Amino acid sequence: MSRRFSTEKGMDVPNIEVDSENVEYTEEHITAKYLYTKNQVKVEENTVKVTPGFHKYTFQTERKVGKTGVMLIGLGGNNGSTITAAILANKHNVCWNGRTGKLEPNYFGSLTQASTIRLGSTNDGEEIHVPFNSLLPMAHPNDFVVGGWDINGANLADATDRAAVLDYDLRQKLRPELEKITPMPSIYYPDFIAANQADRADNVLSTGSKQKDLEKIRSDIKEFKSKHDLDTVVVLWTANTERFTDVEPGLNMTADEILNSVKENKDEVSPSNIFAIASILEGCPYINGSPQNTLVPGVIELSEKHNVFIGGDDFKSGQTKMKSVLMDFLVSAGIKVEAIASYNHLGNNDGKNLDAPAQFRSKEISKSNVVDDMVAMNSILYKEGEHPDHVVVIKYIPTVGDSKRALDEYTSRIFMNGMNTIVMHNTCEDSLLATPLIIDLVCMTELMTRIKYKTSDSPDWQSFKPVLSVLSYMLKAPLVPKGTPVVNALMKQQRCATNILMACIGLNPDHDMLLEHKTNLPGTVSREEL
Repeated sequence: MSRRFSTEKGMDVPNIEVDSENVEYTEEHITAKYLYTKNQVKVEENTVKVTPGFHKYTFQTERKVGKTGVMLIGLGGNNGSTITAAILANKHNVCWNGRTGKLEPNYFGSLTQASTIRLGSTNDGEEIHVPFNSLLPMAHPNDFVVGGWDINGANLADATDRAAVLDYDLRQKLRPELEKITPMPSIYYPDFIAANQADRADNVLSTGSKQKDLEKIRSDIKEFKSKHDLDTVVVLWTANTERFTDVEPGLNMTADEILNSVKENKDEVSPSNIFAIASILEGCPYINGSPQNTLVPGVIELSEKHNVFIGGDDFKSGQTKMKSVLMDFLVSAGIKVEAIASYNHLGNNDGKNLDAPAQFRSKEISKSNVVDDMVAMNSILYKEGEHPDHVVVIKYIPTVGDSKRALDEYTSRIFMNGMNTIVMHNTCEDSLLATPLIIDLVCMTELMTRIKYKTSDSPDWQSFKPVLSVLSYMLKAPLVPKGTPVVNALMKQQRCATNILMACIGLNPDHDMLLEHKTNLPGTVSREEL
């Protein structure tokens, strides 16, 4: 049995209060003392020695959620137009007629808006699950101010019709509002996206230099923030996939190098590099929602110098999300996956752009690396250097539009060298899986700007590291701070995000042991008695 709470804005969202001497509530902040346990492991010949470690943290979360702006690069694309329309539909509760009758807007598919967290259970055994966004004060997408850039100048009503993701009746009802929104001119360097995109590029900057492009994007961000009186602006790339840019000394290995390369108008400075640098210099978090290597070492160093959050790479929505679940399950069950073949075809503009080899290569890399950490965790199945054969194919078929088709085949070795093959077919509206991730990335990033911490060793308040690995759940190729292991297993990524929020209100992670139902539960003891 579990009590049910609504996740809709203003509708029975519970007020979470932790009754503990380690948690303090004021009008401005929630301050929580948290004991983080981490096992320290040493391997000595054939002996593994484990020493439990305990680390004291104090987290402080600012309770006031500021006015949040979202600036999308690719505002007029399938994702940009869909999320803008969806926010308007949810904000104004615009219902429409579909083939099954009257339909209502929702935020399904969003971790922050449509999932719950188990807090514990009552003395009667009733399990209490609360909305994810009720643990800490969190921005709501209905309150987002959305704007951005696009290389195509169509207003958002025409862009939404062109994308044909949402039902016709809904698009018609939203048309008067969407017609008011027009993307700002964007950066267009033809070498970085497929040649087949040239006919869309009618809304581009013509400054003549990459330095001037950078200054113009910075000016756009400043003006947007000032015009709408915003406290926080998150800039997010949801435009076409670029080819990989070269990474080499003298070009982009340091912050000074990448800034100098912009000034010198070097060919290997990409549009996404410019947007990332502009965002960082304006103090605005930047999220890379496509697979290209925007966040080169110099951009990362720049974010560290300015203490501005960045996150990437590439939205993890359909096929790759399933892969990170199924591989985790199979390897954890002691089943050796030996081959993965992933085939996709889609007909939206993303598919058209990916039809070019250089852009496909960027996507192939982000999709292929998703199984690495799961293979590495089981040395019984995989000897050093072993890895499943892994092939990814993407084909452009205009007829299917945004309705992406994905076919995956997993071939595994099982007990006594038997073979097992699992085949999975997935049909989905590509943009309806990706757009909720934009909401989550913005909500989580905005929240991180309001969280500070200190430790027993570092008594001054500080922010999380600029590379926001807490966003990994939403991203195919998660960017992590240097020296940090990459985690692709989906449930580990979700637990990471959930447990960090729990720590910020002084609660331990939910361990699922349920000892109270398996043993005679002893009385509660204080932390000092442990």
